[in-house]
Formats: sequence, structure tokens, C-alpha cells
Amino acid sequence: MQELPHHYAVSASAGADSQVVLSSPGLAPLETAAPPEFGGPGDLWSPETLLVGSVADCFILSFRAIARASRFEWVSLSCNVSGTLDKIERVTRFTSFDLTVQLGVPPGTDEKKALRLLEKAEHHCLITNSLKAGTRLSAKVQFAE
Repeated sequence: MQELPHHYAVSASAGADSQVVLSSPGLAPLETAAPPEFGGPGDLWSPETLLVGSVADCFILSFRAIARASRFEWVSLSCNVSGTLDKIERVTRFTSFDLTVQLGVPPGTDEKKALRLLEKAEHHCLITNSLKAGTRLSAKVQFAE
């Protein structure tokens, strides 16, 4: 890892009636729109789905780094995230993120260690640590056959 602080640059542009285009140096542009709940078309990533996707992505990448540092062998990891958007004190914001994860491990793996590492990944995810909304982790370890 490079020394902190890290800086990330993204630009957004749009016309009055066009989709928003996100761009960042070295990356392919990404078209976004409002989600259907806010009158958008529902067929493009929205700021809301990008945020929820960032939580899931960050959880998996955090677990990968923690597992590597712990010399923990694993086979697969899926992370489904449900973000709740609500109005609190007249401000619309995400109020919670529910993570449902399933970790596939080789037979004979220490299940308690696997769960500890999953909890550690949830605790160290820099995306959720940067948000006001709480997170809840529901984890399941599945032994590969």
C-alpha cells in the first residue's frame, strides 16, 4: 500500500437532458442516471447503486487483504448489500447497510477464525467507516466439498 493520504479524482458531466458521465484518469467512462425511485430509467447505475456497490466491493477487498495477511485460505466470497435510504430530521440519507455474506472455505477450516476475519473486514471497510449509516453483517461459512 502507498503512503497515506491517497487522493482520488472523478469528474462528472451532463447536458440538460443527457445521462451523467463519470470519468477518472485511466478508467473507462461510466454513464449514470437517477434511480427509478427518483424518476430515472432504471437501466443505468445511479449514485445510490454505486454507493451500495462500493460497500459490497470494499467488504470483499478488505476481506481479501485481511485473509492474505492472516494466511487464511478461502475459495469464494459473495456479498449482497441492501442499503436503506430514508428521511431523518428532514434530511434524506442512507440510514443502514445490511451485508449478507457467504464465505466458501476448504474442508477442515477453522470456522470461528473465518467468522472473526469476516467481522474484521466489516470493521475495517474504509467505505462504511466513511459514512454515517450503520452496517449489519450476517455471515455464513460454507465448507467446500
